[in-house]
This record gives sequence, C-alpha cells and structure tokens, in this order.
Amino acid sequence: MDNNTRIDFIYLSEQDMVRAGVTDMAACVDTMEEMFGLLHHGDYRMAGPNNDSHGAMIMFPEESPFPNMPKPTADRRMMAMPAYLGGNFCTAGVKWYGSNIANKEKGLPRSILMFTLSDADTAAPLAYMSANLLSAYRTGAVPGVGARHLARKDSKVVGIFGPGVMARTSLAAFIAACPQIDTVKVKGRGQKSLDAFTDWVRENYPQVTTIQVVDDIESVVRDSDIVTYCASGEVGNPDDYPMVKREWVSPGAYLAMPAPCNFDAGMEAPDVRKVLDNTGLYEAWYEEVPNPAHNYIPLVGMKFMDMIEDGSFSGDALEDLGAIVAGDAPGRQNDDEIIMMSVGGMPVEDVAWATVVYRKAIEQGIGVKLNLWDEPLLR
Repeated sequence: MDNNTRIDFIYLSEQDMVRAGVTDMAACVDTMEEMFGLLHHGDYRMAGPNNDSHGAMIMFPEESPFPNMPKPTADRRMMAMPAYLGGNFCTAGVKWYGSNIANKEKGLPRSILMFTLSDADTAAPLAYMSANLLSAYRTGAVPGVGARHLARKDSKVVGIFGPGVMARTSLAAFIAACPQIDTVKVKGRGQKSLDAFTDWVRENYPQVTTIQVVDDIESVVRDSDIVTYCASGEVGNPDDYPMVKREWVSPGAYLAMPAPCNFDAGMEAPDVRKVLDNTGLYEAWYEEVPNPAHNYIPLVGMKFMDMIEDGSFSGDALEDLGAIVAGDAPGRQNDDEIIMMSVGGMPVEDVAWATVVYRKAIEQGIGVKLNLWDEPLLR
C-alpha cells in the first residue's frame, strides 16, 4: 500500500489565535478542568524522570568570556516545555518560552512565546502558533478551575496584587467561575499599569461596579472573597516576597497564587487548606533545585514542600487540584474554611488549550497552510 508522505501544517498568528477563540475564557476554564481530570488519572506525560517536569531551561552564567552571551537578568528565561495529553485531546506539543524583563524597554512584552502542536503518533507538526495569549489564558484559567471548586459560590470581592496580564486572565476566569463578582481591589506599582487594568475591567466586565485602587497588600487581602498575587519580582529571599498574613484573611477566602508569595505562621496552621495544581510538578521541582526550594522557586507550593521537608507540615495534608476536580477529594466543604492554592503552570495546559484552538481554526479555515515536504529527502 502506498503511503502518503506529504505533511502540511498551519501557522497561526496572534490575530489568527484570537479569531480561533484563544481569548474565550469560559471555554478555557472548561478545557483546563477536563485536563485536570486526565492529569489525576495519569493520561498525560511531561518531561523528567517522574513525567511531571515544568521543562528544560538554559542557564546563563553571571560572568562569561563571550561578550554576546545573554546575562542572567531578571526574568531571563529560555526554556522548552514539552508534554503529551490523552483523552479527547491525544496530542503532543512543546512551548518555547523566551523571557527578559528588559524587553519592555524595547516596547515588547516580557515574554515572547511560540507553540508547536504535534500528532501524538507520528510527531508530525499540526500547527505552529503564537503562544502569548495561549499561555496567558491557560494560566489564568487554572485559578478559575480552583475557584469553581474551592471558592465560595457567592464570592463578590476579588483582591489583586499586580495589575498585569496575569491579573486580567485570572479575573476573567474568576468571573467565569463566580458570576456574582462585582468588586475588584487592586494594588500596582505604577499608575500606567493601574489605569490600563481598570480601563480593561470597565470595558470587558461592566458587572464590576466597584474598582478600588489600594495602597498596600494588606488592603488587597482584607475583606476579599478571592485573592491573587500576580506580580513578578526578584527571586532568592522569601522575606522579600509579597506576604499573606492570617490576620488579614477573611473566613471563607480562596487564595490562588501564580506568582511570588510568602505567608506567615498563621497561614501555616493546619486549618488552612493547602492545594497544589499538580503535586508531581512540585516534587519534580524539589528534585531540581537546592533546599530550601522556596528561595529558588517563589511559589507558595514550594514553601509547602519545604514545610514537609522540615517536619512542620504533613505531606498527607497536602491536596491536589486534579483529585478535587475528579471527585476523589472534596472541594470546598463549608463557607468558613480558608484555602490557598499554588499555581505553577504546566505544558499539558498549553497542549490542551492549543488543541482546542487548533481544531476550531481547522473547522473555520483560519491560519496559513504550510508544507513541510511532499516526500522527505531523508528516510
């Protein structure tokens, strides 16, 4: 039987991605929820010995004899994030993550991302796509999945530290999960970013009738039903990370933390539920960096892992979002419990959302068709 060796794939620009639905947050939250179910049942693979690695990053030296070698400046990342996801997706892919905070001086976003989606059997490319929006929306959707299961259903007030892209997508996901939200409190470092964020909220979510700019993190947290810290910052000293103090936190609050954060002894107490978006991800990270891991990866989940290591917290009490989504562990059990969830970000999330967007692009004829070859010169 003759084999068809021709391989075509599509290129999707950022504008194409928007036309194909990448900014449909409600659909993205649904997709991430489906992905977490597969994650819990093991129908996925990421890199590393435990199949849960975040990815592989190029590390640059502080001093180099090569003048053109990049320096390890703030938010300098060049990394590949591969994954396979089964179920209704049954695709594989890899995100190339490039990041440098100095990009903003050139009028560019801090991160510039691309994603390759592949056939899981042959590994042939299906699509090569702009991934800044893909990554931003899947990242924001995960706190939204958490809110669907862990926030109070009547949540109305959201407190946000860091009014950037992650704040926008997280708020969009919170509103998709908790439609009674009508108040947003926000703290930022500059008036320009605050103005851009508040304008965006007013334009996209007229149901938010109160937007309050606050002066300190305590005001972000106090009296908020949902709290998220979305500000990037220097890594190394947890004492410098944005803090959460138990005395600030209202009964029944849900805290979703995808950015640097630390918390006080009151939040360490066992009555504060501690949830990871994927336990294996943090176990992989814990093997990859020195201890204490929170010094190197500033997420609250790494502090959870440090607490387990030093014996101040039982690993049995650590909860996994996939198990909660799958129904094998409880979601919110009463209106008073405080729940803190760490959001690490995983390439399986990119594969899931990229697959949905790609299939919609194919259905609607969106994108530029490209040819890899008719017949390969080497076999």
